[in-house]
Amino acid sequence: MKIEKVNIANKLESFSDFWNPRVVGKLNGQMVKVAKFKGDFVRHQHEGEDELFMVVSGELFIELDDKTLQLSPGELVVIPKGVYHKPYATNECAVLLFEPEATLNTGNQINTFTKNNLEEI
Repeated sequence: MKIEKVNIANKLESFSDFWNPRVVGKLNGQMVKVAKFKGDFVRHQHEGEDELFMVVSGELFIELDDKTLQLSPGELVVIPKGVYHKPYATNECAVLLFEPEATLNTGNQINTFTKNNLEEI
């Protein structure tokens, strides 16, 4: 087994597309992912999985049923399973995600944003 450190900034520099998470680590049935967001995403929920969003750069907004969260670099939020949420970013935003391996990025919605086989970088 080869153990190596992961440089999040370098991983984020390796791609430029939006709403396409890449896997940078795995542990205990969980995946650590990085992604760039810009514009609107789809409102969705995950029936069986919680989802962690941590902002690396930029600002992320997550629209919930009763409020909108605004996250800045260094801030994170855990969206509990079953909670509808709609992430969006007015400008480019880099995010670290932590969620179970079975988590589909669009949750209960299948559309053009859906990514079934995530690239490992």
